[in-house]
Amino acid sequence: MMAGGGQDEVEDKPIGELFGQLIDEGKAYARAELGLVKATAEAKAEAAKKPVLLGAGALLFLIAGVVVLCMTMALALATLIGPLAGGLLASLITFAIAYGLFLWARQEAGKLK
Repeated sequence: MMAGGGQDEVEDKPIGELFGQLIDEGKAYARAELGLVKATAEAKAEAAKKPVLLGAGALLFLIAGVVVLCMTMALALATLIGPLAGGLLASLITFAIAYGLFLWARQEAGKLK
């Protein structure tokens, strides 16, 4: 007999039964941890839903603003150099800005490696 309480029960059980109990308790612990991780992830995803939707709406309005700016630039240039040349020049300026942003993004992405 051992001095600690409950030790007699452990000593009386066969080793196979103890390992079976250990495996069952380990599985239960793993399931509980997995449930906790899942619940935490779901809570974070639910909390991020509204900001993501608002950000997507802001992005749509940003795109609309860029389109209006490009059209305004083309119309303003059309009065100076003609409609076709104004539209082409406004497109070239827009593409140049987009390419510059692409190069900047590629440079920043290269820093991540």
